[in-house]
Amino acid sequence: MTTSERKRRGHGEGGIRQRADGRWEASLRLAGGLRRYWYAATRREVQEQLTAALRDRDRGMPLPGGRQTLAQFLESWLDTVGTPTLRPRTLEGYRVLARLHLLPYLGKKELRKLTPQDLQRVYAEKLASGLAPRTVGHCHRFLHRALEDAMRWGLVPRNICDLISPPRVPQMEMRALSPAQCQEFLHAAEGDAFEALYVLALTTGMRQGELLALKWGDIDLSTGTLQVRRSIARLTGQGFVESEPKTAKSRRSISLMGMAVDALRRHRQRQIETRLAVGPAWEEHGLVFCNSLGRPLERQSVTQRSFRPLLDKAELPHIRFHDLRHSAASLLLSLGIHPKVVQEMLGHAQIGITMDTYSHVMPALQREAVDTVERFLRGGR
Repeated sequence: MTTSERKRRGHGEGGIRQRADGRWEASLRLAGGLRRYWYAATRREVQEQLTAALRDRDRGMPLPGGRQTLAQFLESWLDTVGTPTLRPRTLEGYRVLARLHLLPYLGKKELRKLTPQDLQRVYAEKLASGLAPRTVGHCHRFLHRALEDAMRWGLVPRNICDLISPPRVPQMEMRALSPAQCQEFLHAAEGDAFEALYVLALTTGMRQGELLALKWGDIDLSTGTLQVRRSIARLTGQGFVESEPKTAKSRRSISLMGMAVDALRRHRQRQIETRLAVGPAWEEHGLVFCNSLGRPLERQSVTQRSFRPLLDKAELPHIRFHDLRHSAASLLLSLGIHPKVVQEMLGHAQIGITMDTYSHVMPALQREAVDTVERFLRGGR
């Protein structure tokens, strides 16, 4: 900005200057002596931001102060951006990360004075205290997402998360059951109160939250089809909360195997008998999988009281319930089902996720494909 330009700008109209790093900065003094800043790559962009701020101020709209702390910003961001846009479990997770791992160390720091060194120091201290690299990585992703909005809103000149590297997260070992182990597990589950739950898990690859949110209205046993429409989880202070599936692709239709339809028919009959026996105490929520009173199931209760005892009964290794999803995908791919079909059944956003996650199954498929092509080229010899 030239000297003449500065002189033409009156008191209370703000100022614009070019920073040493080449970026443009606009500032506006607020009530109480505080100053608000905007940043952009060009003078025109920062001028537009300042003009919009002056217009809002003249209309009586409040502008956030320039000395906003990280705690103030994250609290506001979680309420105004997180609540309407994030899945409930993700939002709750972000609040926990902020409360336990970020704000005790950085909460009082002015947002615009936060530095890469500040974050790197906190990450290093957290890792040294024994916090898992994966959890520190979650902190980094959460903060990056929030600061990306702060940068777009002109609250900070850049997203400092782009300037540091989060800790390397060791690849979590996938413990999928082999085809033979899948058969053994289902054999052990025969007659179990949740037999249909495990049959669906291994034949559809549905997530646990999707299975526990399943309602009879989502299933058409006559056509053997199922609609994944929601997920359910218990959130602190809120009880059970239903939400949209994880991604847009997760909202999907799945064709059921005959054994799954049969298991669901038996399960429905047992549920009707239980409901009649309970009488007025039954709470009708339409859930396929519920407790003895019709209420939603606790994930931990399913794991501890049913899933792990069945693994022991079948003499199988202790895997997570989520590993049944991995087992279903590995089984489908190992039997030659096209990865695109597997992607659609699992509800992955992109086929690349399916291919990368289950690349361990691909070498065997490649060997089979090579052998098939060779037999063809040799004319069946």
